[in-house]
Amino acid sequence: MTAGKNEARQGASLNWCVEFHDAPLEALYRRTMRLQDAQQLRYALWLIAATFLLFIAADYLLLGASGTFLILAATRIGVTLSCLVLARYITRDPAQAHRPLPLNLVYFAAISGLLLTIYLHPGSVGLHISSIVVASLTIYLLVPNRLTWILVWNGYLSFGFILLALLWKPLTPGMLASTLMIIAFANLMGWLTFSRLNRLQRKQFALLMDERDINRKLQSEIEERQMLEAQLRHMASTDPLTGIANRRHFFELAERELTRAHREHTPLAICMVDIDLFKTLNDHHGHAVGDLVLTTVASCCASVLRETDIIGRYGGEEFVIALPQADLETANSIAERLRDKVTSLQLPMLPLGQRLSVTVGISQVAPGETRLEPALQRADDALYVGKSRGRNCVVVAGEAPPAFSARA
Repeated sequence: MTAGKNEARQGASLNWCVEFHDAPLEALYRRTMRLQDAQQLRYALWLIAATFLLFIAADYLLLGASGTFLILAATRIGVTLSCLVLARYITRDPAQAHRPLPLNLVYFAAISGLLLTIYLHPGSVGLHISSIVVASLTIYLLVPNRLTWILVWNGYLSFGFILLALLWKPLTPGMLASTLMIIAFANLMGWLTFSRLNRLQRKQFALLMDERDINRKLQSEIEERQMLEAQLRHMASTDPLTGIANRRHFFELAERELTRAHREHTPLAICMVDIDLFKTLNDHHGHAVGDLVLTTVASCCASVLRETDIIGRYGGEEFVIALPQADLETANSIAERLRDKVTSLQLPMLPLGQRLSVTVGISQVAPGETRLEPALQRADDALYVGKSRGRNCVVVAGEAPPAFSARA
């Protein structure tokens, strides 16, 4: 268990890019975050587009309808259109938010446009530095991208601005040093914030995956336990050899039918079935053949019964059957069908001409009887009468009770 936890922790650890070491887990995380990142990227692109458009008005107030203004306006409109096109593209296909080509093309257009506007704009250096800091933090925090690309584009932005400051907008050494410190601090804060947010998100995702894995294992254990309980219940209620109800389970089911018979005033018949000469067959052919005979006869009996009838192994070579809503005439008809079918069985391991047979004793629960034992005893007595008559017969214990005879 400890080894499994250590494996899970190792798989959920993060590399320097704040991504999972486990590539499949990282891919699953990115698929899970696709819609959220697509929505965040759309908002960021709309915000960038709106900002560039607003600066056109500011440029006009500062420059008027000059050639520089027209170039600035064209640049800002180009960046705005590229942002809006990508936002529309992502709305149709959110997967594009995680594909590097369209995203990095817009990065290139936006950063290049910003550097061009800084070169053309006559504003103060402080304004340009503020623009670079805001753009840098935007790259880190608002536009979802992988850390390697974020660093590349921030490097392009920072070095591009420094190059402009050195070549076209000369700064004093002190101002240049201050600018470098501000840009470096903005990148450091952006990197740290980006790493912290992504680390928290991935740790939460890893915990969620662990919780789901634990839930799946727990559900699997519950299902296994339920299956085991069902098997135990089946074993506790089923005769292991014949597959029919064992003696205890038969009495549980038969007692329910007895209660129902009294409540609904319907008849309930009991049959005792005994395989003729089973001990002799078992002694001559062995226990394996004897077990096969028991299984075959049990299946044969079950095949002729109704869906509501209950059969169980009473003990040894004896079976007991409860027949709900069956008077003695109906029970006798079912028992004769059973006896005929057993007699027609042909088992290849038995000598030619030797047939199986059963003797059946039948009784009916009397109206005032609240237990099964008296009816079982009468059926057992009828069974032994059949044995004394030569076996392979059906014997009914007495006549049907008057109340049930009248109903029939």
